[in-house]
Formats: sequence, structure tokens, C-alpha cells
Amino acid sequence: MSGKSEEIKGRIKEASGALTGDGKLRREGKLDQATGKVKQAVEKVVEKTEDVLKDLKK
Repeated sequence: MSGKSEEIKGRIKEASGALTGDGKLRREGKLDQATGKVKQAVEKVVEKTEDVLKDLKK
């Protein structure tokens, strides 16, 4: 699952938890959002690294 979709899933879980009063679901949603943001950051680093490596090969 991509970082963005993980973050969206987390937002939905958090909102569902807030609406139903389910604290566990809300916390899981916040954790999923944080995980998604970390995944997105890692994806950006990987992309930048690949770009640099391509430039070095030229």
C-alpha cells in the first residue's frame, strides 16, 4: 500500500473512531496516518537517490 493511501485509510479510521466513540480505532487511524507520512518521505528519498544515480551514470 502506498504512503498516500495509508494516510487516507488512517484519516477514515480516525474519523470513524471519533464518530463512534471508539478510542482504539481513532488511535489506529492516527498511527496509520503517521505510517503513511513516513512511507511518503521514504518514497521521496528513494526517488531522489535514483535520480542522482542516473545522473552519475551519464
